[in-house]
Amino acid sequence: MTRTRFLKIPTVPLEVSGKETISDLLVGMRSTAFQGRKLAEVADVWARMLKKKNCIIWLGIAGALVPAGMRKIISYLIRRRMIDVLVSTGANLYHDCFEARGQRHYVGSALLNDVQLRKQRIDRIYDVLADEQKFYKIDTWIEREFCSYLLDNRPYSSREILHLLGKILEEKGPEEESILIDAYKSHVPIFCPALADSALGFSIMFANRRRGRRIVLDNLKDVDESSRITEKARVTAVVYLGGGVPKNFIQQTAVIASYQTRHDKSHSLAAQMTMDMPVWGGLSGCTFEEAQSWGKIGRNARTATCYTDVTIALPIIARALVERYKRLRRNVPMFDWDAQGLTISYERLRL
Repeated sequence: MTRTRFLKIPTVPLEVSGKETISDLLVGMRSTAFQGRKLAEVADVWARMLKKKNCIIWLGIAGALVPAGMRKIISYLIRRRMIDVLVSTGANLYHDCFEARGQRHYVGSALLNDVQLRKQRIDRIYDVLADEQKFYKIDTWIEREFCSYLLDNRPYSSREILHLLGKILEEKGPEEESILIDAYKSHVPIFCPALADSALGFSIMFANRRRGRRIVLDNLKDVDESSRITEKARVTAVVYLGGGVPKNFIQQTAVIASYQTRHDKSHSLAAQMTMDMPVWGGLSGCTFEEAQSWGKIGRNARTATCYTDVTIALPIIARALVERYKRLRRNVPMFDWDAQGLTISYERLRL
C-alpha cells in the first residue's frame, strides 16, 4: 500500500469574497475539515435524495425545535416536498399548534430565576419563555373543540389525529403557515409515536376523563401504517434532526419491512445533524454504521453525519437546498390509506 493512496486530495482554505451564496459556501466547505466538511456532506446527501427517482424521504425531528424558531423552515421543506413523511415528538407538534392558534414564544435567558418564573406561571425552555396561561387556553381548545371532531371507540393512529388537527387549524387559524397545516395541505403524513408524552396527548386524555369521551389512540396502528410506507417504497431516505423516538421509529420501518417482504428494505440514503454521541450506547447517538448491523441503513448507503446544534445547521442546509433547487422537479409520493392498507402513487412536482 503506497503513501500516495492516502495523499490524493488536498484541503482547500475557504475563501469569503462576499459574493457567495450559502450553497457556494457549502461547496467550498467540502474541501475543509471537521464538522464544516460534514455539514457540506449532509447538504450533498440530502440533494441526492431530491434527485433520486421515486425516493420517499423521511424526516425525524426531536427536541424543542419549534420553540427555538425552526417551525417555518420545517413548514417550507414540507410545502416544497423536500421531505415526504414526518415523524416528530409530541412537544414540537403541540408548540406548532400553539403558534398556529396565534400564540407566541418569547426570547428569554438561561440565567433567569426559575423560582420567580414559576410564581409568574412562565415556562422556560433554556432561553425561550412561554406563558403558561396561554398553554392552558390551547389545552382547553384541544380538549373541548378539537376533540369534538374525533369519534368515540374508533382506533386512531397518530397520523389520522394529526391530519385532522391540520385540517381544523387551517379552517380556524388564525395562522396560515404551520407544520401541521402545511402537512395537511401538502399530503405529507405526520406520525407521532409518543403523542401521549405531550400536552397534545394529555389534552385528549382530559377529554376522555372529564367529558366522558372514549377517544382511542392505537400505537400499533402507527407501527403498521409507517412500516407499510417503507414496504411499498422503491427507495427510502432518512434525515434526522436530533435523535430520540422519531429516529428509532423511522429506523424500525426498515427492519419491519424487511421482515414482512423478505427483501432488503433498508434505507438507501441517510443524513443526520445531532449533538448526541455514540459512546453512551443510546439510539440518539447511534451512528449509521451501527445501524447497518441491524439492516436499518443499507450496506451501500450514502450517509453523512454532522455533530452540531440543529438550530445552527438547519437554516444553512435549508437555504442551500433552496438555492440549488429553485425549480424543484421530483416525483412526490401520494399516500392513500383504506381498509385494505396503503396505496402509493407518484405525482410530478414542479416548484
